[in-house]
Amino acid sequence: MSPTVLRSGPYRFFFFASDRAEPVHVHVARDDKTTKFWLSPVRVAYNMGFAPTELNRIEGLVREHEAQLVKAWDEYFKPGS
Repeated sequence: MSPTVLRSGPYRFFFFASDRAEPVHVHVARDDKTTKFWLSPVRVAYNMGFAPTELNRIEGLVREHEAQLVKAWDEYFKPGS
């Protein structure tokens, strides 16, 4: 399962249910491209297909919505869920 936690333009921001044991992060996809950003502090974990300029645009979105993404992570992975 990979719940969508944010949509912005063509980008889908999501987690994988199996990500529970990893540090807080978000995956971002558009078409057949995907990237993963660690949160707090925001930094790229990996990039599969996005050009540098688009990756910078996505990083700006991640930074803009960082608090919302961290909150969504905490709510999704809260103990007992």
